[in-house]
Amino acid sequence: MKKTLLFLLVLLVWPTWSKSNDSPNILWIYVDDMSDWLGCYGYEKAETPNVDRLAREGVRFERAFIPAPVCSATRSALITGTMQTSYGLHHHRTMIKKPLPDSLKTVPELFREAGYITFNEEKEDYNFLRDRDLLYSPEFKRSGVRGHIKAEHLTCLEQLKGKKFFGQLQLKGGKYEGETGGKYPMPSRIAAEDVDVPPYYPDTPVFRNAIARHYEQIAHMDDQVGAIVEALKRYDLWDTTAIFFFSDHGAPLPRAKQFLYEDGVKVPLIVRWPKKLSKGTVRDDLISGIDIPATSLALANLPIPDYMEGQDVFADNYTARDFVISARDRCGIAVDRIRSVRTDQFRYIKNFQTDRALYQPQYRDGYATFKDMRARREAGELTPLQAAYLDHLKRPEDELYHLESDPHQIHNLAADPAYREELKRHRGILEQWIEETDDKGQYPESRENLKAVFKQAKGKVASPEYDFLK
Repeated sequence: MKKTLLFLLVLLVWPTWSKSNDSPNILWIYVDDMSDWLGCYGYEKAETPNVDRLAREGVRFERAFIPAPVCSATRSALITGTMQTSYGLHHHRTMIKKPLPDSLKTVPELFREAGYITFNEEKEDYNFLRDRDLLYSPEFKRSGVRGHIKAEHLTCLEQLKGKKFFGQLQLKGGKYEGETGGKYPMPSRIAAEDVDVPPYYPDTPVFRNAIARHYEQIAHMDDQVGAIVEALKRYDLWDTTAIFFFSDHGAPLPRAKQFLYEDGVKVPLIVRWPKKLSKGTVRDDLISGIDIPATSLALANLPIPDYMEGQDVFADNYTARDFVISARDRCGIAVDRIRSVRTDQFRYIKNFQTDRALYQPQYRDGYATFKDMRARREAGELTPLQAAYLDHLKRPEDELYHLESDPHQIHNLAADPAYREELKRHRGILEQWIEETDDKGQYPESRENLKAVFKQAKGKVASPEYDFLK
């Protein structure tokens, strides 16, 4: 009789125990300001053996696109599983932050409710207010690092042995400036004369150094990934942890970071969990960054809340996306509104503020690349395309690019009669998305917020939205 009762008890608890036992820890390796210039993505100059190994042991997504081309908007989207435009988290940076609705729980909160330890080492950059102790487990002893973690800080992972966790490890990526801290120029293991300069940049020593430097930043990032893998193995966490590797947006180059061309929002995305996912898989379906939180929850066998806008990309009922939306709004002092629709063959960009240059005055004017472009524009040394990014009279309302024939997106087809129907289709997709999601970027930013930006900038602003303060 006792044996029969014991057997029945095992049958009752087995499904729950088995599900829990198969649920991995979830680790986001979250990289700042980095394009997908990796060996596993076909970049022969890249020195990325550690990331390439993750790709060989996991699933690599060829076409992953992040919600915004700037960190705070993307990070706000991914930690909530919603587009940053859905809850007013779209401006970089939000000066007057407000609480999230009580009904909207962040990804780490959902993991904490399921009994996981949660942590973030260390960058947050969220455009909302939320008690940090709600997101991250107070019992986790943080490394003490400010910003981005390094190999020597990874001893903090030892306390996770034998425990369930959801964690984020933030890496410098494109913000790495070399051990000396010098910004321009920075030595690189890739020679400046060996890099390719895309046609939307002038082929100058400054730009060659900037491109070579990004390869060096990526190589340094790869070293840190290798250290993370070694730490996971050292503390017996490797075999129980699913890894998501991705970046928050593209390289810190003029037409990448902050803008909605491919190089601004196309990011690397690799997921490694051999117990469920086939090794060495390459997928070319369209993926949005807001699919990352939904997939993370699902991989841990946790429910995906209804308010999340992404989906589990490994689900049996997964439906491939027809398009991915990305959005850019105010960045620092530069007031703007741009939306983009990425479909299978095209990228459509809608510029709502055509009365100002793409490269508006802002904090990045201090970068060597921007200084170089402005100086060469004054000297008349830029091509018409390169100069157009600095000219408010040359900014079109619509941009449409056929990506296979024009991977650099330099031939705008919006005015070409042969592509009239494609332009109409992409406009329709965007208009419907704006209406259905109530895109908060369609509403002017409050004067209260603009006053706060103006005050922090000490009045050194150019966008006409600040004119009421001058």
